[in-house]
Amino acid sequence: KGIELVRGDARFSSPDAVAVGEHEITFDACVLATGSAPRQLSIPGAELADTSATALGYPDQPQHLLIAGGGYIGMEFASIFAGLGVAVTVLHRGEQVLRGFDMDLRDGVAEAMRDRGVDLHMNADIAAAEKDGGGYRVALKDGSSVCASLVMAATGRAPNTKGLGLEDAGVELGRNGNVVVDEYSKSSVDSIYAAGDVSDRVALTPVAIREGTAFVETVFEGRPTVMDYTFIPTAVFTEPEIGTVGLTEEEARKKYREVDIYKSSFRPMRATISGRDETVLIKIVVDAATEKVLGVHLLGPDAAEIAQMAAISLKLGVTKPQLDSTMALHPSIAEELVTMRQKWTPPEPIKGSDAAA
Repeated sequence: KGIELVRGDARFSSPDAVAVGEHEITFDACVLATGSAPRQLSIPGAELADTSATALGYPDQPQHLLIAGGGYIGMEFASIFAGLGVAVTVLHRGEQVLRGFDMDLRDGVAEAMRDRGVDLHMNADIAAAEKDGGGYRVALKDGSSVCASLVMAATGRAPNTKGLGLEDAGVELGRNGNVVVDEYSKSSVDSIYAAGDVSDRVALTPVAIREGTAFVETVFEGRPTVMDYTFIPTAVFTEPEIGTVGLTEEEARKKYREVDIYKSSFRPMRATISGRDETVLIKIVVDAATEKVLGVHLLGPDAAEIAQMAAISLKLGVTKPQLDSTMALHPSIAEELVTMRQKWTPPEPIKGSDAAA
């Protein structure tokens, strides 16, 4: 391809040049794609905690792993290590794990993880970590503490912008240390662009690839291209697995006047035949006025594979009647997407009960 690869640590020496050691490289346009790194805890003893970057390199299997953080990284590693027979404790400072996902999926994953023996602690605000014999003790702000043989921080990621000299080049950075960009991925400096996690928009590999492609189209091909961030399919590879695309029920109810919900929870045929205790949740969110499908959310085997195909339909503006008119493939989990006819209505609280109050 005629690409010159220069190895070394680069630092901007001006808005149109970077220095790599003693060499200076000038450019007409530059794209930053330095990614992100796991964020450490902001507590005394934070240096004692591992991160997702090192968690798969343990020489020995830990007896008890404590994970700080209930986002997708924390939940995926909790699922991995629980599957290996490790005692796992998750400390999450929110009301429920997996913030930003549909609440039915969040509740379903939490219940399934607890059923697998994972000890989930909600509203757990960590105060400090310290060595305790051959392991570690993590103190919480409520005065309690949890002991474990290893501690892993899974509290998000931070853009890799430190030490690049971006401030000297005039590049504006955001609160998270990210490069602030416009709709064409251009920074506050006309010659410098940013794609991927370093711009802190949507931290997913396929999104970073598309942002890089849009940069090429805009800068080199003369076709200004704006990224479309709607209907990005997302997976969480826990057990059970999450696959989701589009608006959550909570998001849809804030944006649309009336929303219809179609929801089904069932045991797939392969589970009934094998005797496995395996269930699937499928949920469809629909704009009641136009019948356009706003979101599809799945919890169970092959959820990610189904969500990828559902993303195509949502991208094309599929409506609920069009789903209903699609022939089902039996026996499959995905057939439920085209066979749900009954709208879901929340159960009414019992009058005079605490629930009603």
